[in-house]
Amino acid sequence: MLRVGVFGVGHLGKFHLNNWKEIPDVEIVGFYDTSDETSRQVAEQYQIKRYQFAEDLINECDIVDIVVPTTSHFELCKKAILKSKHVFVEKPMANNMNEAGELVKLAREAGIKMQVGHVERFNPAFQSAKKYHLNPMFIEVHRLSQFDPRGTDVSVILDLMIHDIDIILSIVRSEVKSVLARGVPVLSEKPDIANARIEFDNGCVANLTSSRISMKKMRKMRLFQKDAYIGIDFLKKKTEIIKYKEPGDKNVFEFEIDTGHGIKALAVAMPEIRDTNAIKEELISFVNAITENHPTEVSEVDGFRAMEVAHQILEKINRTLA
Repeated sequence: MLRVGVFGVGHLGKFHLNNWKEIPDVEIVGFYDTSDETSRQVAEQYQIKRYQFAEDLINECDIVDIVVPTTSHFELCKKAILKSKHVFVEKPMANNMNEAGELVKLAREAGIKMQVGHVERFNPAFQSAKKYHLNPMFIEVHRLSQFDPRGTDVSVILDLMIHDIDIILSIVRSEVKSVLARGVPVLSEKPDIANARIEFDNGCVANLTSSRISMKKMRKMRLFQKDAYIGIDFLKKKTEIIKYKEPGDKNVFEFEIDTGHGIKALAVAMPEIRDTNAIKEELISFVNAITENHPTEVSEVDGFRAMEVAHQILEKINRTLA
């Protein structure tokens, strides 16, 4: 039985509590939160113990689940790692690159499992797309959200865009060559809308737009590669694939086009997607990495790389705003 402690039981922390309760062979030891009112409500609703001091809860756990504001990630992660506890931490993994780099080093030295909460990796639409050979050469991303004051402790890049940065880095097997970016603070002190263009050494280009001041929500990624288009709707959990038809293709809509070099048959597939709980899936994945002793799905190195590109984008934006 793995003992888990949840640090931060606000909006997202409650989702974590609900999901930990449903995962076999896991026991919730208790929680830590600095808000007396939130803690009172959670202790009453969930009938679990509140710990007044973070160190006391860390000592009682095998797994430390960190869902506090980003500014407190480093302190709690470091304390847990130094006590050889496995760490799940929400994205971004730290407040700055120096902190992130130290956490990577500490995790490696301690030999613990560490996973960063890039939950879109577990979105069933993306999981479905991964079954195809993904080798994109152009990527278009739109992630739009309505304004929520909860996320304004960081910029829209570290709040929203970093999800897509992580996804892109996981499927483009090449180093980043250059970054261009523009962004504007609108309702907060940090950029609320931003656009970034990332070029990779292999020639792939990714164009990302993120906004947290939109009237509607959108979370779409479009992948263009030789002979195929893959559209992923993270919000509606749908995937669409358009490619040249191959022998053995099943459950596809077919039509022919004149390419100028002859008639080609195209296949349009919309795979059936099982509606899953991505937060629960990422926590189960983390537990499995511990019990089966294999690498975590989104490692501390993955979290570092996503932060590294996000901070390059932020640096470009800050120069234009100076």
